[in-house]
Amino acid sequence: MAITINIYYSGKNGNARKFAEEMISGGIVKDIRAEEGNLRYEYFFPVDDPQTVLLIDSWQDQLSLDKHHASPMMAEIAELRNKYDLHMKVERYISDEGGIPATDKSYIRK
Repeated sequence: MAITINIYYSGKNGNARKFAEEMISGGIVKDIRAEEGNLRYEYFFPVDDPQTVLLIDSWQDQLSLDKHHASPMMAEIAELRNKYDLHMKVERYISDEGGIPATDKSYIRK
């Protein structure tokens, strides 16, 4: 049962993108990806909203996510969010253990 969290970081004057860039250049993203239980940690930029960055953050289970939240990195992340005055919208998803239904697979091009 994987847990995936979509976090939309929004700010002004390109600050969301600057935040993501500093997360990467500062090594925080690399450290998070190395944490036990992390499955994915990637930033995306919406084509129609230059002031928002989407983070897709996926974890093996709730215990892995709890350990991440208790790590010192969370204070660093919070400090950067404050530095860039970002606001967040969060969506949380739990994986479907059954996988993609056959009826949906016909729409997927490989």
